[in-house]
Amino acid sequence: MTTDIQDTVHAVEAATVMKLLPSRPRLLALGEPTHGEDTLLDLRNELFRQLIEQEGYRTIAIESDCTMGLVVDEYVTSGTGTLDEVMEHGFSHDWGTSAANRELVRWMRAFNDGRPVSDRLRFAGFDGPLEITHAASPCQALTALHGYLSTRVDPELLPCTAETLHRLLGTDDQWTNPAAMMNPAESMGQSAEACQLRLLADDLAALLDVQTPHLIKATSRDDWDRARLYGRSATGLLRYHFWMADTSPARMTRLLGLRDQTMAHNLLALAERGPTLVHAHNSHLQRDESTMRMWNQPLLKWWSAGALVSARLGEEYAFLATALGTIRHQGVDTPQPDTVEGLLYALPEARCIIDAPQLATALGDTLPAPRVSPWFGYSALDPAHLATTDALVFLKDVPRS
Repeated sequence: MTTDIQDTVHAVEAATVMKLLPSRPRLLALGEPTHGEDTLLDLRNELFRQLIEQEGYRTIAIESDCTMGLVVDEYVTSGTGTLDEVMEHGFSHDWGTSAANRELVRWMRAFNDGRPVSDRLRFAGFDGPLEITHAASPCQALTALHGYLSTRVDPELLPCTAETLHRLLGTDDQWTNPAAMMNPAESMGQSAEACQLRLLADDLAALLDVQTPHLIKATSRDDWDRARLYGRSATGLLRYHFWMADTSPARMTRLLGLRDQTMAHNLLALAERGPTLVHAHNSHLQRDESTMRMWNQPLLKWWSAGALVSARLGEEYAFLATALGTIRHQGVDTPQPDTVEGLLYALPEARCIIDAPQLATALGDTLPAPRVSPWFGYSALDPAHLATTDALVFLKDVPRS
């Protein structure tokens, strides 16, 4: 068996990845099993540079707020703002404090300096304006969408005025109340104002769609794309807030699914732009159904963004999962030898890419035992997912960042 496993091992290089795939995908998704480790982000940065040089990739998308990501994209494409400002205001989930993310943004700005617009690198967040504790107010996205349309289409086509929007939206803290995640009664998502806003957001997004030929000619494709992002964010947030107020047992399953649906819609829009490297947690990018235990809830199951996008794009979506040997500073020590991580840990390579379907075949009908992680922040590989994963990136040891 060891010889068979060794035959699946390759160097961590973009060229290797492409050889394992039937064709160059529009979305190449690189997952990670834990957040906050710059070693994993350094590998992502290295792979992105190779994809740029060798395969023509020009966009990277990460698991961060899609609207905040516009700040980063503006900086790397045109130099707007300072690096410090961008790291503070362009990322959610505390990603702006990462040295590896800072280096990525700095390097992208330097790469773009002096290049023609058509050859510049682009940055995107593809998560919704959401955190695990709360969801953002729809105010920014909804007013930006309305503002874009109000100066470019016949005013009589608008479903409401800006003043009506502001009256219905109220203050942001009504929407961002963190108590709403644990207590549906604290959410305003099913109030009369919120329900009216859902209808108005839908009408504004529809108006944007039906006016597409005029709007692209009157502004630019980039401006129209940005307005579409605001439309997706506004309608998605209002839908999410509505179900935050739900009291049924399906509430958390629905919320998890809606978050990944937002991610999927953003990824499909990015796929229209061109080849994109996507980076997020494995659970958001895998083709198999995702699962999670939260608080005292039963096991929650939902379809990830990767599963949704893969169903639409087929071979134009590819998924590379990442698995780890140790994260000793988090109590994740040498894996048991009867797990996939344990088998790979016995290999001499410090890091490698594994042909995942070939490994599944080599292991045969009896899969290794799933690894049990002693730390909640690390999600071990599910051996049953090998066959639906295009490749597996394995790092033997992850030092403290």
